[in-house]
Amino acid sequence: VQLQASGGGLVQAGDSLRLSCTTSRRTGSNNGMGWFRQAPGKEREFVAAISWNGGSVMYADSAKGRFTISRDNAKNTVYLQMNSLKPEDMAVYYCAQSRYASGSMDSRAYAYWGRGTQVTVSS
Repeated sequence: VQLQASGGGLVQAGDSLRLSCTTSRRTGSNNGMGWFRQAPGKEREFVAAISWNGGSVMYADSAKGRFTISRDNAKNTVYLQMNSLKPEDMAVYYCAQSRYASGSMDSRAYAYWGRGTQVTVSS
């Protein structure tokens, strides 16, 4: 299974970005998906997750109210809409496919990871 994340870029504080993650196989539609991020010098951290059918979502406290995770199984794609971006959101964002039907805050629940896409937020 290959995951390809895209949509990162350089934006100003307050701007929005939409990240996309496409899986190589349709079997990904049976699995939960998640977004994580890693800033320079920091550990990778959970951002958002979604269950296989989109019926359940979860967010890190830092993402609540600003980020929205969604998925389109017909397109094998998961999205992360990020609004009101802050400089502290700057990181490499990774998408991951869960081993299970649900999403998880625990990175150990994920079997496959994409390469990541850089998000840079200037103040």
